[in-house]
Amino acid sequence: MKLAELASLLDATCHGDADQEITGVEGIEKAGPGQLTFVANPKYTPFARTTRAAAVLVTEDFPQIAATTLRTPNPYLAFARAIDVFHPAPQYAPGIHPTAVIDPSATIGEDVHIGAYVVIGAGAVIGQGTALLPHVVIYPKARLGKHCFAHAHAVVRESCLLGDGVILQNGAVVGPDGYGFAKEDGGTWHKITQSGAVVLGDRVEVQANSCIDRASVGNTEIGSGTKIDNLVQVGHGSTVGENTLLCAQVGLAGSSHVGNNVVLAGQVGVVGHSFIGDGVVVTAQSGVPGDVAPGSVISGSPAFEHRRWMRSVAAFSRLPELVKQIHKKP
Repeated sequence: MKLAELASLLDATCHGDADQEITGVEGIEKAGPGQLTFVANPKYTPFARTTRAAAVLVTEDFPQIAATTLRTPNPYLAFARAIDVFHPAPQYAPGIHPTAVIDPSATIGEDVHIGAYVVIGAGAVIGQGTALLPHVVIYPKARLGKHCFAHAHAVVRESCLLGDGVILQNGAVVGPDGYGFAKEDGGTWHKITQSGAVVLGDRVEVQANSCIDRASVGNTEIGSGTKIDNLVQVGHGSTVGENTLLCAQVGLAGSSHVGNNVVLAGQVGVVGHSFIGDGVVVTAQSGVPGDVAPGSVISGSPAFEHRRWMRSVAAFSRLPELVKQIHKKP
C-alpha cells in the first residue's frame, strides 16, 4: 500500500515521500527498498542513518534522517500494528471436524472452529468465536469465553475458567495438579488431592509448554491482560495481577502473589507465600526470597535493590585485587 495510507492506519505523521509503495516490514539492520522498519531502542539509532528502508517509524522528536520517517509516540507499538497489516492472522472457518470427540452435554457457541481430534468433555462450555486447533483437549466442566484460541496440544483441565480472548500456545496446560504431598509416618508421600481450579482473566496469553497449576483448595488466578511466556511454571494457589509479564522460565512457587504491571524477566524464581507489589521489575535470573515493595527494581540471588546490586557486582569482580592489597598491608 501507499505509505500515506499506512501512516493513516498507524496514526503516524509522515515526513518525506508519502507516495512510496510499501510491500512489507523488516528489522532496521535488514530492511530494504519498499519495506517499513522502526527504531525504538536508542542503540539502533546509527542504523537509521544508513538504512535502505523506504520508511522508518520513529519517535516524534527523533533527529532528521535521509529516509522518510513516520513519527509516532510509540514506534514499537506502531510497528507491531504494521506487522498485523502485512501478516494478518490465519482465519479458521466455523465448523467441527468429523474426528473431534465432543460429549453431548458440552455447550458449543456460535461460529466455533473445532479441529481434528479435539476432545471436549462433559459439561464443558466453548464460547462464541473460539478456535480449537487439532489435538486440543478440554476436560469436563471447563469453560472457555468468547473468541479464545487454543493451538495444537493445548490442554484445559476440569472446571477451569478462561475469560474472553484467551490464547493458549502449543502445549500450554491450564490446571494440572499442583505439587502437593504430605509425608506419612513411614516416610512415603501421600498425594494431596488438588480440588481447586485455575481462573484466567480476559486477554491472557499462555505460551508454549507453560503450566498453571491448580491448588488443593481455592483457585489459582491470572489477571486480565497478563502474558505468560514459554516454559513458565505458576505454582498452585498463586495469584498474578493484571497486565503482568512472566518471561521465559519464570517459576512461581505455591501461593505466590504477584501484583499488577509487574515484569519478571527470564528465569526469575519466586519463593512461595511471598507478595510482589504492583509495578515491580525483577531482572533476569534473580531469586526472590520474600516480599517486594511496590515499584521496586531488584536483581540478584537473593534479589535486592538493583542499583545496590550493580555496585556489589562491580565490587565482587575486584575482590581478588582487594584481597591482595589487604595482605600487603603490615
